[in-house]
Amino acid sequence: MQKKANILLIYTGGTIGMVKDYETGALKAFNFEELLRHIPELTQLDCNIQSVSFDTPIDSSNMNLEYWAEIVTIIKSNYEKHDGFVVLHGSDTMSYSASALSFMLENLSKPVIFTGSQLPIGDLRTDAKENLITSIQIASLQENGRPVIQEVGLYFEYKLYRGNRTTKINAEHFEAFNSPNHPPLIESGVNLKVHYPYLLQLSKNKSKLNVHKKMDENVAILKLFPGISESLVTAVLRTPNLKVLILETYGAGNAPTEIWFIDLLENAIKNGLHIINVTQCSGGSVIMGHYETSKKLSQIQLIDGKDITTEAALTKAMYLLGSNISGTLFKTVFETSLRGEMH
Repeated sequence: MQKKANILLIYTGGTIGMVKDYETGALKAFNFEELLRHIPELTQLDCNIQSVSFDTPIDSSNMNLEYWAEIVTIIKSNYEKHDGFVVLHGSDTMSYSASALSFMLENLSKPVIFTGSQLPIGDLRTDAKENLITSIQIASLQENGRPVIQEVGLYFEYKLYRGNRTTKINAEHFEAFNSPNHPPLIESGVNLKVHYPYLLQLSKNKSKLNVHKKMDENVAILKLFPGISESLVTAVLRTPNLKVLILETYGAGNAPTEIWFIDLLENAIKNGLHIINVTQCSGGSVIMGHYETSKKLSQIQLIDGKDITTEAALTKAMYLLGSNISGTLFKTVFETSLRGEMH
């Protein structure tokens, strides 16, 4: 008989952990030790649930590199004792955090599922209960004594996505997230439907979990727009200590062909800046050289972001810089899929 899975809930903050004080109408964080009182349905799940919370829960708008390091430290110190992890997180920066953790947790062989909600847990029409219950259920899924999910996922509104493929698309709807370039891993209906071909398969050499806490914040994002000025691009490129620029281009990776623009980028690259070409479209891929407007970018050695999201591009760059990868290898490694974040 299969043993009960041990699941650790990690509460960082966010709407999901709030309850309404019905006398004042104010929202306050609730005690996760009292979780079963708020969600008695959890007793029906075939797993043991423990919880740990940030000392001071944060709004996800305040998420930063130190907090990411805190989450992976909690996972590392509880990794042997638990079969799966559910990270409760505000939705605003959840895609950034899920992407970051996918890179920080190398050789992950257990589920780390991010979830949250649009309404507080005590609200009449809350989405928190379903998101939390199903996330815990997914984290405890096992076959032949091994977890079904062995990667960082993000569960919201009946779908589990690969974390580093997601982006927040709506501030009001329950269906707040999308994964435009990769299908859902699991869909929740009357039953959980696991799409096995889409799951990340861990390599057979049983490597131990390797946790990377060092991330480098010397990165920037520049979104192109019609009328972008030379002075603005120059100012961004002159940012002190800037090491990576994520350039959000048009369509399939297109940009202005004006000489000043190409020259600025080319000089920056020659001076050691890594510039990554990602599309500002919500779906689709960069195909450099497909149009005249991206041929020059390819010639000056922009890094091809392929179909990566901006959130994953940013966190992957922070991770590679933090790993002290050599400047000559950076382009090659970035263009290689490390955690299923790009095709």
